[in-house]
Amino acid sequence: MRLSPVILTIAIAGLAYATPPDMAFSRLLPAAPALAASMWPVLPTVLLGTVCLLLMIGLSLVFPDLGTWWTAAGIIAVTVAAAYGSHVRLQRERTLFQVRLVADAAQQVVLSPLPRRFRNIEIESLYLAAAAEARIGGDFYEVVDTPYGLRLLIGDVRGKGLPAVGAAAAIVNAFREAAHVETDMVDVARRLDAGSTRYNAAFPPEGPMERFATALLVEIPHEDSRIDILNCGHPPPLLLNRGKLRVLEPAAPSPLLSLAELIGDHYNVDTYDFAPGDLLLLYTDGIAETRARDGEFFPLAAWMRDQPPTPPRELLTALHRDLLRYSRGRLDDDIAALAVRLRER
Repeated sequence: MRLSPVILTIAIAGLAYATPPDMAFSRLLPAAPALAASMWPVLPTVLLGTVCLLLMIGLSLVFPDLGTWWTAAGIIAVTVAAAYGSHVRLQRERTLFQVRLVADAAQQVVLSPLPRRFRNIEIESLYLAAAAEARIGGDFYEVVDTPYGLRLLIGDVRGKGLPAVGAAAAIVNAFREAAHVETDMVDVARRLDAGSTRYNAAFPPEGPMERFATALLVEIPHEDSRIDILNCGHPPPLLLNRGKLRVLEPAAPSPLLSLAELIGDHYNVDTYDFAPGDLLLLYTDGIAETRARDGEFFPLAAWMRDQPPTPPRELLTALHRDLLRYSRGRLDDDIAALAVRLRER
């Protein structure tokens, strides 16, 4: 692809030399610098235009009736325009590169890299932003090792792309602080709701719709084979135990973040067995709502049930691959997932 302007130049010059003058293939020479502008820097583009001009002059010595001056003027005009277009393209590429650097830095703040093992617990994360240029969206997760056990957070701010990043960062930062100081998960949830509400008050969302977030809090005590889950309107996690799949639906709903003042702050914590070898999948709705071309949703529960006993990293690698295959590479929403497995001590 990078050599295609050169190949085009050689092909046009060869046809112009090998065919009768009245076919006038030489008039296509301005196309070569125009093509070069889409992939080359300014100087090589100008050099190719110069080569095309010299070729045109050479052809005019062989075929005097080619209309050299008109074609030469066209080559010069197109080369000048192509050089300017190449300059503008390079400036935009540099700007996009800087934006991506900033987005990557923001991602490191909101979604900090996770250790793959906490004591006897293996953990792996997956994140895919629907806005590929931004690299980050409204989905978030965090894992904190506290005196009360390993605490996990996953959630989804309403909206996509950079407008949702600030709200996600506010919730994650509130969790990082509250997870270490609050003994009760209900109090952690209240801190998250307060942090989200404060952010929305300081930076109101555009439009009439309120900005809210779903969230799922999980606590895995250090010395107990159980998990505690507090679900604030989030898709229920999946627990795979020796080939048997459980959908961990909450016994009673808890309010979404930023909505506790409207519907009350009545939070419910559910407790489940979590034995060595069990595999827990936390995910955002972008996974369950991934669609095929015919509109069918990705069958996440059936997919999870068919998975063999596997480490979390391999599970999420397979999930990533199958989601892209199912959607033909087109994601309509941000995607985040955490896979957790309890190992034998």
